[in-house]
Amino acid sequence: MSKKIFLNESDAPKQWYNITADMVNKPLPPLHPATKKPLTPEDLEPIFAKELIKQEMTSERWIDIPDEVLELYKIWRPTPLVRATALEKALDTPAHIYFKNEGTSPIGSHKLNSALPQAYYNKMQGIKRLTTETGAGQWGAALSFASSVFGLDLNVYMVKVSYEQKPYRRMMMQTWGANVIPSPSNLTDAGRSILAKDPNNSGSLGIAISEAVEMALKGEQTRYTLGSVLNHVSLHQTIIGLEAEKQMEMAGEYPDIVIACFGGGSNFAGVSFPFLRHKLVDGKEIRVIAAEPASTPKLSRGKFEYDFGDTVGLTPLLPMYTLGHDFQPADIHAGGLRYHGAGTIVSQLRKDGLVEVQDIPQLETFEAGKLFANTEGIIPAPESTHAIASAIREAKKAKEEGVKKTILFNLSGHGLIDMTAYDQFLNGKMQNYDLTDEEIAKTTDTLEKLV
Repeated sequence: MSKKIFLNESDAPKQWYNITADMVNKPLPPLHPATKKPLTPEDLEPIFAKELIKQEMTSERWIDIPDEVLELYKIWRPTPLVRATALEKALDTPAHIYFKNEGTSPIGSHKLNSALPQAYYNKMQGIKRLTTETGAGQWGAALSFASSVFGLDLNVYMVKVSYEQKPYRRMMMQTWGANVIPSPSNLTDAGRSILAKDPNNSGSLGIAISEAVEMALKGEQTRYTLGSVLNHVSLHQTIIGLEAEKQMEMAGEYPDIVIACFGGGSNFAGVSFPFLRHKLVDGKEIRVIAAEPASTPKLSRGKFEYDFGDTVGLTPLLPMYTLGHDFQPADIHAGGLRYHGAGTIVSQLRKDGLVEVQDIPQLETFEAGKLFANTEGIIPAPESTHAIASAIREAKKAKEEGVKKTILFNLSGHGLIDMTAYDQFLNGKMQNYDLTDEEIAKTTDTLEKLV
């Protein structure tokens, strides 16, 4: 039987961890898109709450979690760490496989870890309305719940293909009071410009970000919030790895490998950064693997350049691995991973050789998700199946080598609202998507060389 390891509420972390304090090579600064000079806090104030800007730019190692947020975390945190003994048995591997189950949150994923503090800091500043984007809908659902808790109005621009594929996530957001708009839409200049070129555009996170940022800039007492990529989001998510540290110690083990799926980097940073601290500070040997879709391979096949975080070019220029802001991702079911770029911290860590990458085809991820469901009893989100597939690869490698490895992966969310995807997979209606070097070059070769 799989073994759950619970952390007492009294032992839960009271601070978030900022990995940039321990990095030898700090991330390059974001640039103002007009002047190409490093951003100042004042440049960001029309977009973000002031406290979030402070967290984005801080060099402090530990940031106190507000009492109000800690109290709300108690709804579901600490989350369980589980040793997946049934999966180990099915794979006949000497590896010990653990997963952190973030699917136990009210909205079914890790995204609430950042949605609550972001809504809280906006509320404390007197902001009345928020805008955001969402891919698969997990971030949109998380911010909808958080906005409801703090009495904030919310507009969510949901990538159109996911809006159509995942109606129940839209309904969740609407239940919590959010206004959900399929993106690209006719409500913004950004959306109209995209639709003018391609009326049938299925959307992307980059386009949805453009729409949400535009509306935040136009709205009085309105600010934008983001569910991944930026430093303050990664900061909030480290609650995952900080809990896992203590739970692995309770299990009497330490991971040789830490794995998470990768879109913009929020859950990956959340589980891996606290363990990477041991490598940066103490020289601890540990491998960290980002499992990304083979159809959106920014970390493995993208370029490290300054690029916009959105499609239209409303955001600052970020130093990151990118496929180019004009890249249109394939319509895979892991909607939360369909993003052209990677967070600046993860990009620098990748550049320095501290992060490994595995690109995984869609069919392999759902095979892994099905095996996980049949062994551990949890149907995982399509995003999370990438981490499971990577963990399975490493467990099989351990068997081939006859070496006992301890593997930790983040189960970023459950897939109970993603059954349409599983239906397509089970009925043979799902496919892989391949990218040629020429296709990638079309959107990366046009990037301005600022690095």
